[in-house]
Amino acid sequence: MIFLYKHRVVLGFLCLALAVAVTFGMCFFALARTAAQSMQFTVVIDAGHGGIDGGVVGTQTGTKESDINLALARELQLQFEEAGFLVVQTRPTEAGLYGVATAGYKRRDMQRRADIIKSSAPVAVISVHQNFFSQSYRRGAQVFFREDVSLSRTLACSIQTALNEMPECVKKSEALAGDYFVLNCSEAPAVIVECGFLSNPEDEALLITPSYREKLAKTIAAGTIAFLAAGASGQ
Repeated sequence: MIFLYKHRVVLGFLCLALAVAVTFGMCFFALARTAAQSMQFTVVIDAGHGGIDGGVVGTQTGTKESDINLALARELQLQFEEAGFLVVQTRPTEAGLYGVATAGYKRRDMQRRADIIKSSAPVAVISVHQNFFSQSYRRGAQVFFREDVSLSRTLACSIQTALNEMPECVKKSEALAGDYFVLNCSEAPAVIVECGFLSNPEDEALLITPSYREKLAKTIAAGTIAFLAAGASGQ
C-alpha cells in the first residue's frame, strides 16, 4: 500500500477526474493528465521477449510475438504519456536485454528487466505478451497477477474488466493468478497481459492491425488508471 499512500492526494484527483468524465461525458485521459503530471507517476511497460527470443509465432502470418509486444508497448506508452504519466520501457527496441547471446541469456534478460523495474519505482508494471494454445479455438485477452499481492489482483481485475467490455471480446475471461518472474520484481502492483492467442486466426488478424493495437492499448491504460483512482479513494 505504500506507493498509493505516498501520492494519495494526487491520486484522488484521478478519482475525481473519472467521476467528472462519467457524469459529463468528458475525456477521462484529458482530466487525468493534470493530476498525473503534478507528481509524474511512473508506469513501467515490459515488452516480453526480444532479440533471439521471438516468443510464439502467429500460425497464419508468421508474425513474432516479440514484434507485436513491442508495437503494443509503444502504443501503451503513447496512451499513458497522453494521460500525464512518465513511462519506462524495459525493452524499447527489437533487441533483447541479455547482451551477448550466449548460455544463460534468458536469465540475464529477465534480471535486466527486474533491475529496470526496481530502479523506476513505478505505481504499476504492465508486461505485454501474446498467448498460444495447441487448439486454435482458444482466443481472447487474459490478465495474470501475483497471487499473494492483493493490489496486483485488483489491478489485473480492473484491466480484465475493461478488456471484457471491448466489442471484440467474444467470451469474458477472469484474471488469473500466475507465478511469473516479472510479477515478483517490485512491491508495485504488476500484471502480465496476454493480449490474445497467436494460435487463433481471428485474434492474430486483430493483433497485427495497428488500429486494433491502439484500441487495445487505450483499454489497458484506462483499466490501469481506473485502478489507481479507485485505490486513492479507498475503494
